[in-house]
Amino acid sequence: MTVVLTPYWSNGQQRLKAEPNPPPPPPKGFLPAAFDESVHEQRCLAQLRSKEKGIEKYIYLSQLKHADESMFYRLVLGQMNEITPLIYTPTVGDACLQHSHNFRRPEGLYISIRDKGKIGQVLRNWPRTDEARISVVTDGSRILGLGDLGVNGMPISIGKLSLYVAGAGIRPQSTVPVCLDLGTNTQKYLDDPLYLGLRQKRVSQDVMTEFMEEFMHEMTRTFPKLLVQFEDFSTDSAFLYLEKFRNRYPVFNDDIQGTGAVVLSGFINAAKLSSAASGMPLADHRILFLGSGSAGVGVGMQLMSFFRLQGLSEAEAKSRIYYVDSQGLIYDARGPMAEHKKYFSRKDYNGPAVTNLVDIIEYVKPTALLGLSTIKGAFTKEVVELMASLNPKPIIFPLSNPVRLCEVDFQDAIEWTQGRVLFASGSPYADVTYGGKRFVCRQGNNMYIFPGLGLGSILVRATSVTDGMVEASSLGLADSLTGDERKTDSIYPSLDRIREISAFIALRVIRQAQKENVDRSSDLRRLSDAELLKFVTRKMWNP
Repeated sequence: MTVVLTPYWSNGQQRLKAEPNPPPPPPKGFLPAAFDESVHEQRCLAQLRSKEKGIEKYIYLSQLKHADESMFYRLVLGQMNEITPLIYTPTVGDACLQHSHNFRRPEGLYISIRDKGKIGQVLRNWPRTDEARISVVTDGSRILGLGDLGVNGMPISIGKLSLYVAGAGIRPQSTVPVCLDLGTNTQKYLDDPLYLGLRQKRVSQDVMTEFMEEFMHEMTRTFPKLLVQFEDFSTDSAFLYLEKFRNRYPVFNDDIQGTGAVVLSGFINAAKLSSAASGMPLADHRILFLGSGSAGVGVGMQLMSFFRLQGLSEAEAKSRIYYVDSQGLIYDARGPMAEHKKYFSRKDYNGPAVTNLVDIIEYVKPTALLGLSTIKGAFTKEVVELMASLNPKPIIFPLSNPVRLCEVDFQDAIEWTQGRVLFASGSPYADVTYGGKRFVCRQGNNMYIFPGLGLGSILVRATSVTDGMVEASSLGLADSLTGDERKTDSIYPSLDRIREISAFIALRVIRQAQKENVDRSSDLRRLSDAELLKFVTRKMWNP
């Protein structure tokens, strides 16, 4: 959707109002008589590939989306594996860092602390309030592993919504990117003359909570059919606002729930392969996390489901999961800790602090090592070789992104385990050939989950996004592997099938919403699974 901004006056101040301005088709004579859309698609792809740097490709694709939205999405769908890393991770990290310097035109809503008390007025400037179905909202306080970027976080909301469109066929005009400007604590942005945001430190938590209460209330009033996804809030805020709003509005946090769901799915498939190689019962797996922020703890909460599915109690499931932070193994006797770390804090260890990862692995003897630490190279050769000595098929998921923050590179993991590793990363890696065999890196990409989860929630008009719905999306992804993918020990399907995968996940999400009575589209209850899958597929927008 192309949006133009026209000036108007409110409360004595000049503001800009967004007006929809879909580009009309060129009049006859403005295109050559032999112009062909399919040839033009190849032309656009050639122009994209002529750019050398990722950020240049990102800028080209942004301009193409403004000029020819349908062509932009045709390219994305046709070249999913090539373009997804350009419009989201890892390139979106650079886009965020350079947002204030590369800014050309607005593409979403910026709501600032100065709008407190009149947030509804600002939201109603959006040109298509009746069509709004999905909003990605960030406050820019913890963008990827890059820290507090303030309003430079807007490309995260824009990029995520582009993936909703490409991955689940949600209509572009139904998307609402939002960046909340509550200040930034990063001094270099406050000193940058081109910085787009307010030049002030972040407001206190109490002030932010008052703001968020008004914001969510007005979002629901302005966009009554809207699903809200929180993205890249700081750890404390991420947990706080998910818990505060999840039972009052249709809202979820992708860092906590989406990341957890996609890792749970990959872990289910990896654990089966690992157990087949070792003979270990699935219930006996032990998981060690390096990193205990919102994403790390959210993943652990989701992985509890894996053990419960094996018949374990909550206490037994929790006992299979260990966490490491900057001070080492997390355990009660260590002393005071952040509230979100307490659930998984060990009660069965009372010895001296264990800070070295190798020593911790020797103590825990994990079957799976997961990284959400944003510490490049944290999984050293010694660490990886130790995991390989303990397990015939070690599960190693370095999930931090972008690539420059990943705990171990794919090629190193393959070589250090002699090709035995069950690997999933947070960022994309090229295929690796080792010992005459080609290894394909499957990215533990939230894109597998959130488009289908969002689509299902929207179609069923869920009053809330429940834990059961998130788990249903994860189990749906785990079940979506083809026979050929299983033969190659894949733990995730190919992203080339994302529309098919999203439709399958949406079906599972809808059924779970119906089971928990949080659905408002009661007509869908009458459809068989086959009919419902056709309904979901028909609802997907195509460029």
